Amino acid sequence: MSLRYSDEQRLLADSARDFLAARSPVSVQRRLRDEAVQAGFDAQLWRDAVELGWSAIPFPEDFGGLDFGCKGLGPIFESMGRNLSATPLLSSVVLGGSLLHLAGNSTQQAQWLQAVIGGDRRLALAVDERSRHEPSHIALEAKAEGQGYRLHGDKYWVVDGLGVDAYVVAARTSGQPGDTRGISLFLVPANTPGLTVSALSLIDSRNCARLQLEGVQLGSDALLGTLDEGWTALETALDRGRACLAAELLGMAEQLFETTLEYLKTRVQFDTAIGTFQVLQHRAAKMYVDLALSRSALMAALATLDDASLDVGARARLVSLAKWKAGDTAVKVANEAVQMHGGIGVTDELDVGLYLKRVRVAQSCLGDRDFHCERYAALA
Repeated sequence: MSLRYSDEQRLLADSARDFLAARSPVSVQRRLRDEAVQAGFDAQLWRDAVELGWSAIPFPEDFGGLDFGCKGLGPIFESMGRNLSATPLLSSVVLGGSLLHLAGNSTQQAQWLQAVIGGDRRLALAVDERSRHEPSHIALEAKAEGQGYRLHGDKYWVVDGLGVDAYVVAARTSGQPGDTRGISLFLVPANTPGLTVSALSLIDSRNCARLQLEGVQLGSDALLGTLDEGWTALETALDRGRACLAAELLGMAEQLFETTLEYLKTRVQFDTAIGTFQVLQHRAAKMYVDLALSRSALMAALATLDDASLDVGARARLVSLAKWKAGDTAVKVANEAVQMHGGIGVTDELDVGLYLKRVRVAQSCLGDRDFHCERYAALA
């Protein structure tokens, strides 16, 4: 297992860094927030990212992909974190696209997956039903009716859920909330009668939605994979998303750390740079160690997602370790950045506050620190 990016992946990292620094710096996220852009991202930026091949990275060549695997996504998400760049790469490609690839039949893949890779359509995954991420506790009901299914229930915190073409909805077709068997996946077009989509407000001003399904009628062709057996594909897609979020969190943490170090070198008090104060040096050293540990955990997680020889439990443990460590480090670094910048650290004119808000949301998305500590302990 390699804990370093390959030459190809480093070239991808350089390309993503240059592209996002030029086209999507932090100022763009400020503009999207101030103009209340519903999609939460720049549509032209996403089209250009698709042209660069980002949406094709994790998929096999048979589907028009580049077959770079999950490790190929790592540099992209790190650069997105460094620039606070918003794209539907996580929601549409990593989560929705992965489920189509893992569970969809040839007809569904031909109709939707190739359009997702080409950027012509967008998907969003609807899984959470509580304030806390608990994917096995799905209660939204899908009853067999006639030649199809009728869905009833609510979904919350759907990432990039506004303005998409379809949703991959995780529903319960048998068993009780908490059971992993009995979960099925359905592809629900956004214009389906009975489906209501509303915006949810988050502190990072990103696109997030609530779904209300009131007797939504679907045909049998809407089922992704085998009835009652959607958990394996769902958990695999969620782990890919968690690893990508860990990469984004690490990118934000490293950018905040570098910004804070520069401030310590230039901010003068009592006729001396505050970076010479030993207590601040100790705190900076602790952040550096945590960042190094986070990178090791992230690289292991990305590598294991591409290694078919490892068992599911080993993959899940390493992904949860990476998501926990990257999230924990990013929160600590963001808090330290605010404190070391002093009062200006919490003002809107400084970018630190924007990073802090995004860190808090990304840390909670697809499982916060507590969730992944509990999951790691259960798996171990």
